[in-house]
Amino acid sequence: MTRFKLTVEYDGAPFMGWQRQDHGPSVQGALEAAVLAATGEAATVTGCGRTDAGVHAEGQVAHLDLSCPMTAFRLMSAVNAHLRPAPVAVVDCVEAAPNFHARFDCTRRTYRYRVVNRRAPLVLDRGRAWHVPIALDAAAMHAAVQVLVGRHDFTTFRSVHCQAASPVKTLDRLEVARHGEAIVVEAAARSFLHHQVRAMVGCLKLVGEGRWSADKLAVALAVRDRRALGLNAPPEGLTFVAACYTPVSADLTLG
Repeated sequence: MTRFKLTVEYDGAPFMGWQRQDHGPSVQGALEAAVLAATGEAATVTGCGRTDAGVHAEGQVAHLDLSCPMTAFRLMSAVNAHLRPAPVAVVDCVEAAPNFHARFDCTRRTYRYRVVNRRAPLVLDRGRAWHVPIALDAAAMHAAVQVLVGRHDFTTFRSVHCQAASPVKTLDRLEVARHGEAIVVEAAARSFLHHQVRAMVGCLKLVGEGRWSADKLAVALAVRDRRALGLNAPPEGLTFVAACYTPVSADLTLG
């Protein structure tokens, strides 16, 4: 039996999320169907994170086990051939140690959220960003959001459907920067709660509009109550960027 580590890119728009489910298409289901068609084996593809419906990925990492003899390059080529026309691609594939686990061995996950801040509607970025026509103050957003960095109880920013054992998470880095019309929010942590990034971005929009102050964001965190949440940002602006499998230090920049 050989364990393979896959790096996967996908457009989340047509999927109900990463996780295989009965009521709609999933990225995991598409990959497993392609692996079965390519190898004749029904393998489970385990991802490092379960992205929601409509969320994209550039660097989702997964693993699977196969008993048939096959090189990593041949597996990647065969799986990609059988994935067409689904908007999913294996962009890298290597043999991994037998005990490698895509989810449990991951030491940092990085997400990026893109807001396009202009009056004109989106064309090229439609389905890839949150369109906000009201002017946003990115500097105020960045300054306010630093209150969320570190180890906190993120109950306020947690979905009611979240299955995590604890709402306490350590947010390693959270940055907001404007690049022309785009405002980019980058978040990195070992793990996130369900909807945590989208909830944080939704509150940041209120800060950027001047409707929330930095103090109100701090209060929303402190009360640990979902009812204090401003709003959830829509899924289409969110992308899973990368997974890290080596020890990371607090001063690492986002990749």
